[in-house]
Amino acid sequence: QVQLVESGGGLVQAGGSLRLSCAASGRIFNTYYMAWFRQAPGKEREFVAALRWSGGPTYYSDSVKGRFTIPRDNAPNTLYLHMNSLKPEDTAVYYCAADAGGRIYSVYDVRRYDYWGQGTQVSVSS
Repeated sequence: QVQLVESGGGLVQAGGSLRLSCAASGRIFNTYYMAWFRQAPGKEREFVAALRWSGGPTYYSDSVKGRFTIPRDNAPNTLYLHMNSLKPEDTAVYYCAADAGGRIYSVYDVRRYDYWGQGTQVSVSS
């Protein structure tokens, strides 16, 4: 099992920045991709960004590309999401996710991921 705990959410004005953290514990050596998703009230959970622990490209949704980044130089067993130029439409609960490599869905698909954190609220005021 893998446990994921997000932190770093909060209230920020439009144009501001936040850094989310996801602390992973447990059998993390069995995970392949780590990702961030978000879910706004009344909407489906949507992909934000993802990377593979062992290297390779980083993936971003079109809505956050150029504003959000997942750094490669993460602290041990920690995944970050740097969010800049925040907009009110970025308001959502942000979830960290990890996959164990056993599913065939793309990195953009919520069904790929086996483990989820409890989420952290990000609110952006206009």
